[in-house]
This record gives sequence, structure tokens and C-alpha cells, in this order.
Amino acid sequence: MLKTLLSVTGVYKVYEKWLRYQVKAGKVVPEHIAIILDGNRRWASAKALNPWIGHQFGAERIRNLLDWCLDLKVKSITLYAFSTENFQRPEPEIKEIMKITEEKLRELLADERIHKNRVRFKVIGRRNLLPSSLQRLIDDVEDATKDYDESFLNVALAYGGRAEIVDAAKKIARKVENGELSPDVITERVFENHLYTAHLPKQDPDLIIRTSGEERLSGFLLWQSAYSELCFLDVYWPGFRRIDLLRAVRTYQTRKRRFGT
Repeated sequence: MLKTLLSVTGVYKVYEKWLRYQVKAGKVVPEHIAIILDGNRRWASAKALNPWIGHQFGAERIRNLLDWCLDLKVKSITLYAFSTENFQRPEPEIKEIMKITEEKLRELLADERIHKNRVRFKVIGRRNLLPSSLQRLIDDVEDATKDYDESFLNVALAYGGRAEIVDAAKKIARKVENGELSPDVITERVFENHLYTAHLPKQDPDLIIRTSGEERLSGFLLWQSAYSELCFLDVYWPGFRRIDLLRAVRTYQTRKRRFGT
């Protein structure tokens, strides 16, 4: 049994190295990758575990993902972790998710990789819906990384794509009302500058990945995803491996992007 396991592990490592070589030797690596972190509860259920155990393992997987993306020199990562609709879940599960999030943010604040690689962290979404203690911690991490510009790690919490568009419209409406902005100069670019992702060097994801086998965006980055390449993977997020990321990037590299032309 052990011999078989070691053999499988060896084959996996060889395959992973081969995939990495292909991706590195291929066309341009996506500058901005967005991922819908789906399947945490189903992963836990399949193992007869409590739902929040899936969220715990899913949060740990983000640490691995950061390493993999830094290795590939992906500049921006945007992760869909908790939607506005997720607040409809059972209260004990929500409390556990918020607890796990606080724990991981504290680890992130002290993570040498963040500072060594100058990774700017930002939460996008209606953070006022989050617990006050979590809001303060988010502010601390954002403040500690606000001057970094080598890489960007964005986590969508209390996020909704329609909510983001509504919030952008409200910001613009207030400026018009205050005489700071004329309706005649409102363009797509002006609108983009009022989205949650306005701080990014490239707002639109080149590649959006969704785990768990579901094939929809569920409101994720509705404005920004207009010309994104989509990749749906039949793997739950806690089970996401480096080869899954490499396969998705390799698939992206084989597509011809036309942008409507």
C-alpha cells in the first residue's frame, strides 16, 4: 500500500513539473486570475465532517494558492469567499466562517511572504455587513500593505456583483449631486473608477475559475468579467491542487481572445 502511494505521489510530482514547464513555456500567463471558491461544504459533507471544517481547509488552501500564483508571476488574484446571499446560511456556520476569516487575516498580517513580495491586500464588498472586529482587522491588514504594488490579493467578502454596480452608481450620483461631476463626462472608464476593484492595475480578470463543477458566475465581478475566459473545474475548493491551477492556465493559453473583434 505504501509503495503504491509513493508511486502515485511520484507520478503526480512529475506531471506537476511537466505542467509547470508547459505553462512557463507557453504564451502569456494571466495577469489577473479570479477564483470562485466553491464546494467547501460539499467537501466536508463527503467526509462526514461539519460544514465549517470545509471552510477551514478551504482557507488553508488560499495559502497554497498564493505561493503558486507568485511562482507563476500572476500579478492580481481576486477570490470570491463570501457573498451577500451567504448571510442566509445558518447562524452557527456564519459565525464559524467569520471566526476562521479573522484567524487567517491575523496570520496574513504576520506573513513574511506578503511583505517580501509586496502583496497589497484588499477586501471588496459591503464590509459594513461584517462583524466590527473583522472590519477593524481588515483595516489593519489593508493599512499594513497599502503601499505595496508588486502583487495584489483581493478577497470578496459580503460581496455581490449587482451590489457593486449599485454602489458605484450611488458614488457617481453623489458626485453629480454635489457638482463634482457632470453627467456628460460619465463614461465606462469613469464608472470603472468607482467599482470595488478600482485600485487594481488591471480590473478585468483574464481568467475566472470556479471550483465544484458548477457552471455559473453567481454574480461574481459582473462588470469586470465581460471578456474573461471561464474555466469550470469538477473539484471542490479544499481539494484544489497546483495541477488544477496549472491546467486552467494552460487551457487559458490555448484560447484565442478576440474581445468582440
